[in-house]
Amino acid sequence: MLRLKTILQSSHVLLILCIVSIIISFIICNIKIESKYNIDEKEIEGILIDSSIDGNKYSFIIKGKEKVKCTYYIQKESDLNKYKNIKIGTKLRLKGTLSIPNNNTVPNTFNYKKYLYYKHINYILNVDSISIESTNINILYRIKNYIKERINTYQSKAYLSTFILGDKSYLDDEIYSKYQESGILHIFAISGMHISLLVAIILKLLKRVKDDIKYPIIIIFLLLYIFITSISSSILRSSILFTIIYLNKRFDFNLETIQSFYITIMIVLIIDPFRLYDVGFIYSSVISYFLIRYSFIIKGNYLISILKVSILAFLVSLPITINMNYEINILSIFNNLLVVPLISLFIYPLSLITFIIKPLDIIFFYITNIFEYISKYFLVFNVVIPKLNIVVIIFYYIFIYIFLNTYNKKLLLIIVLLLTIYKYLYILDNNTYIYYLDVGQGDSALIKYKDKSILIDTGGKVRFKEEEWKKKKEYLYTGNNIKFFKSIGISNIDYLILTHGDYDHMGEATNLIEHFNVKNVIFNCGSYNNLEGELINKLNEEKIKYNTCLKELNVNNYKLYFLQTKEYDNENDNSNVIYLQINNYKFLFMGDASTTTEKEILNKYNLTDIDVLKVGHHGSNTSSSKEFINSIKPKYSIISDGKNNRYGHPNKEVLDNLKNSKIYRTDQDGSIIFKIENNKLRIETCSL
Repeated sequence: MLRLKTILQSSHVLLILCIVSIIISFIICNIKIESKYNIDEKEIEGILIDSSIDGNKYSFIIKGKEKVKCTYYIQKESDLNKYKNIKIGTKLRLKGTLSIPNNNTVPNTFNYKKYLYYKHINYILNVDSISIESTNINILYRIKNYIKERINTYQSKAYLSTFILGDKSYLDDEIYSKYQESGILHIFAISGMHISLLVAIILKLLKRVKDDIKYPIIIIFLLLYIFITSISSSILRSSILFTIIYLNKRFDFNLETIQSFYITIMIVLIIDPFRLYDVGFIYSSVISYFLIRYSFIIKGNYLISILKVSILAFLVSLPITINMNYEINILSIFNNLLVVPLISLFIYPLSLITFIIKPLDIIFFYITNIFEYISKYFLVFNVVIPKLNIVVIIFYYIFIYIFLNTYNKKLLLIIVLLLTIYKYLYILDNNTYIYYLDVGQGDSALIKYKDKSILIDTGGKVRFKEEEWKKKKEYLYTGNNIKFFKSIGISNIDYLILTHGDYDHMGEATNLIEHFNVKNVIFNCGSYNNLEGELINKLNEEKIKYNTCLKELNVNNYKLYFLQTKEYDNENDNSNVIYLQINNYKFLFMGDASTTTEKEILNKYNLTDIDVLKVGHHGSNTSSSKEFINSIKPKYSIISDGKNNRYGHPNKEVLDNLKNSKIYRTDQDGSIIFKIENNKLRIETCSL
């Protein structure tokens, strides 16, 4: 025991052990662990551990040999309640097809495959049939079911679910986006602050109970709470820290709080090394470390202390925030001054009381509505900062460490200066980039040179008619294009060129305008359809310039030629066809132009030896005639089409016509990036 005390009381030893545990966890996470299932298996059994229904899509996770993510599409509206009523803990037998999750196909965006892998999920099961094997649910799952079912009967279930279960899925998408934009979303994650308040309440209730009984009761409660919240990283970390602090007091280890923190991190990573890649764990651990390590800085009266905590948390979590969102809200520090006390001292405790005393639901519901109304007036000044590389992150934390130890305010100015330089570093990049982005069954291509950005089409998910009950929740657009553009430092789009008015080419134009400073929009020849009309109303409202039926466009040293200026009676033939030459490399963008347009272009222009062709109409047989392809002789052909699309694109005949070129397809290769560097063309893909 004495030797253990000696080890535990050495901060340096614990820090080294903590770093070693992080390194070992990193190695473990990057060793491919084989699944216990064979991909050819058609039938699996497991315990239901999580579920949700969106429209007719029933998504759930079962735990059999290992966890499997499952998707089932409900066929009849009358069956909705049947699946809603399947309780967590039920044993299911499933028949279906296993598939490997996809990687991200747009650079610097959410990687679903890695996300599932770090949650110990290797496969997705596309379910054909579900049968219940057993409803013999253990006591822990019964408690969890009771809490979820009780919360679902409340008007204020969105916030009760958020604060009690850590489940933010019930929050309105627009409100969620506003919280995120304002830089206060973190306050809704159950963290050490919430656990401290919860424990304080329990201690108050058990004040007459002896410590030897009271604290073990709290620890048992926290273990149960960890299970109920699906082993949330922040709750796991906070609960373990509380337990260590209690054991430290009970057995007189004389540990400082920072030493308890190091032990906590080690225990979490021993339990599950994959927590190393959990954003909640990273956020809470980094902020907690600095708040504990530099607690002497944040002393003062309540408001001053809150301000210092807000500033310190903002500074130390900045690299994480940037690499998650590729933008920061400079004014989030001031928003937190209002929100932290309001949530921690009033709304969160009231949520716990409301859960126990249901008649308070109506009061809590109105209070959260008032809070949502107030959120509309939160201060927002978002600055786009491109993805930080590891070297920049290391230097950032070195400067922060020196600043916190010396309190030299000049270092803060240096940090701001370095981030500003990094933000505008792309101006020194003399390379030109052409990105053919995977937007599913649609088109979108970005041309970027230094501070100039030209976007040709936006993509847009085409929706097909379906019964009302099958319609899924309308999520706000936080799509891959927006994330990707910000990740490479784009905050302005100089020209948004729309080849034509089909939804799969311009459906996200309005959303892009809401996220970026779009300076000019260019439409094709011909009359405007309804979708284009709606966009023009938005452009007029935002006072954005727009043109139609251009013949050419000068952008820096580049000249874009619009080859199709004749008016037809359909959108596809009216598509803008754009020719661009960069450093003697020839690029041709065909939109959805058909063989009719191709003949007109061949008659008017002498096009040959095209280096990169964006194939017309997603590889449909209405475009890319043999005559046209043999004439322009493309070296590389890009087909933008959705995986397993219902149209059968690309057409076999078109692929045969293009056989003398190197074909890239977004459904197989993901996004395709052409980089012109030192007058050489380099090609990368973002594969599935």
